[in-house]
Amino acid sequence: MPFSSTLVFCGTPGFAVTTLERLVEAGFTVRLVVTQPDRPRGRGMELAPSPVKQRALQLGLRVSQPDKIKNNEEFQVQLTATKPDVIVVVGYGRIIPPWMLELPPWGNLNLHASLLPKYRGAAPVQWAIARGESITGVTTMRIDTGLDTGDILLQKEIPIAPQDTAETLAPRMAIIGADLMVETLGGLAGAIQPRPQDHARATLAPILKREDGRIDFHLTAQEILNRLRGFQPWPGAYTSFRGKNLHLWVARAVERTLVEGEIAVDAGRLIVGCGAGSALQLLEVQMEGKKRMPADDFAHGYRPKPGEHFGSLS
Repeated sequence: MPFSSTLVFCGTPGFAVTTLERLVEAGFTVRLVVTQPDRPRGRGMELAPSPVKQRALQLGLRVSQPDKIKNNEEFQVQLTATKPDVIVVVGYGRIIPPWMLELPPWGNLNLHASLLPKYRGAAPVQWAIARGESITGVTTMRIDTGLDTGDILLQKEIPIAPQDTAETLAPRMAIIGADLMVETLGGLAGAIQPRPQDHARATLAPILKREDGRIDFHLTAQEILNRLRGFQPWPGAYTSFRGKNLHLWVARAVERTLVEGEIAVDAGRLIVGCGAGSALQLLEVQMEGKKRMPADDFAHGYRPKPGEHFGSLS
């Protein structure tokens, strides 16, 4: 290996756990795991550790959870004392400050869940599916002061299956990405030639907001399906019906011409009009305050009237 294989790992979500495990399996010495502070979760809003913290403790690794890192002198002293050869960052959720970038001799390396420069930002898996991509990938890069703008080290393409959701695709990407990070660390001494990103080709994958899940029936059926797949489990895909939110869980495109947002019940099938003369058959929905249900049960129970629309307040 190009260095004494001593590193600090920074990560928070389940996606990052796979890389942490793979680094330990590969024989790297992880002197410190840095992750976000415990957050309130669940109905009781009790403090819960991040997936990375949980796994790090199981592996017997030392954990640090600074609330802030930019001007945190105590954390800077702690990190400096570990003397890492490299810092590996996977979904940590904090911008890496200049002092941290300059600390390890081999820099700060990031695993990003897209083929950079496409889909820079916090939600690359979700937006790649939502925008109808058939291929995505993982990238290892050297972090700089920008947002996912550093030099590319290695990349690997990953196909997106038509039925993939963010929940099914992300675990596959995590496994491939973990192996790519091990390969990257093994080639830092010269086998890997960093290459600058083409910033003119950059696209953004901003953090998801609840409003991103609201369905615009001016979009085509396929475009809506892509967003439904990409935005699982949150914010999902939702509209309104008779003044209440209606969550769409499963749907498929069908041949039918309806006004955009118009509802039709055809032989028990619940169909809604979409843009460009397309339509969706809804297969599983969830009315606000109710459990998920087959769409035909919804149609039987709520009996949509001819000419009624989703997205209206009536």
